[in-house]
Amino acid sequence: MADHRPSHQSSKSSTLLQKLKALAPDYGQLLLFITLFILASILIVLTGLSATATILGFIFFMPLILVSSPVWFPIGAVLFVSIAGFLSACSFGAVAVAVLLWPYRYVNGMQPVGSDTVEQRGKRIIDEKYNDAMEYGVKMIA
Repeated sequence: MADHRPSHQSSKSSTLLQKLKALAPDYGQLLLFITLFILASILIVLTGLSATATILGFIFFMPLILVSSPVWFPIGAVLFVSIAGFLSACSFGAVAVAVLLWPYRYVNGMQPVGSDTVEQRGKRIIDEKYNDAMEYGVKMIA
């Protein structure tokens, strides 16, 4: 019976080794993991250096920022209003071009998007008004 146990354990260990070999990554997966690990390490180091440089720059330039702060707000306000005005003027101009382009295309027969529904609705409104007029006994001039 003692001889039976080691053979059972050896078969158990062989199946365990087979399972581990089946789960082991192949060469491509291992290379991918190493590459990702190296790139992540580099990015973490660069993030730390960037944060350190930002904090040191803030510390060294803080006196200059405090001394010149009365100038920063008016300049920022003027720049903000100027940029906002320019962007809104450009936006309103683009909207005006888009709004005026549709009737231009419609009048020149270029069939802009939605022109068929406009014509259908126009005909339907005319028919409804004609039927209402006939219902009330108004004579239509035609």
